[in-house]
Amino acid sequence: MTEETSRGSGALSGKTAIITGGASGIGLAIATAFDRQGAGVSIVDQNEAGARAAAEAIGGSAIAFGCDVSDAERVRETFGAIFARGRVNILVNNAGVAHVGTVESTNEEDFDRILRINVRGVYLCTRAVVEHMKERGGGVILNMASIAGMAGLPDRFAYSTSKGAVLAMTFSVARDYLGAKIRCNAISPARVHTPFVDGFVAKNYPGREAEMMETLGRAQPVGRMAEPEEVASLAVWLCSEEASFVTGVNYPLDGGYMNLRG
Repeated sequence: MTEETSRGSGALSGKTAIITGGASGIGLAIATAFDRQGAGVSIVDQNEAGARAAAEAIGGSAIAFGCDVSDAERVRETFGAIFARGRVNILVNNAGVAHVGTVESTNEEDFDRILRINVRGVYLCTRAVVEHMKERGGGVILNMASIAGMAGLPDRFAYSTSKGAVLAMTFSVARDYLGAKIRCNAISPARVHTPFVDGFVAKNYPGREAEMMETLGRAQPVGRMAEPEEVASLAVWLCSEEASFVTGVNYPLDGGYMNLRG
């Protein structure tokens, strides 16, 4: 499907979406895919310059907003500005930060920071959009969780805790807003090849980057990491009318990690 064709007849044609953390990585891939499938896209990111660059690269109707999703007042202001432009059909809660550490090595400041961004941020953005969607006949909320919220991963105590909370919020919102025709689902990826992974490997394994990338890829039974575009493809389907019967579901996108390890 060409980009021109997709704008007129894509799976998300006529829809508008807010994508948090959309300036890079998975969020950027989702924003790009949504635009190609005909959706108007609002990129919300703490890195305002990055959000603007992403919107310019996407083109189309993409617009950018700088916003710390853990700041209640900034979320209200930002979402209010987006709502003033018209109806929002889709919210993708993608903004989040990672952390490496056990319960012993995770200090209080880091733990609070992870929960503030990964959990409070999802709560604030979801709360901001729910009333808007209720008044307009429904919508779709998609949360980016992680297999870290489903399985015991080494050295991921705070991150796993936050993503487990995201899954619980997903199921709760899906249940509470059935009558309002608001669907809420989650995607739980395994390791995805993003700029964060490249930076982490370069910082912690200088001179061994190729070796470590291969090791990280082998952690998934299929033998490689996911690409952001693969996450985006699932996001498009879950936010489209083709998935109108799907709510309260978590989709592991994990290359067989959860069920095929051994």
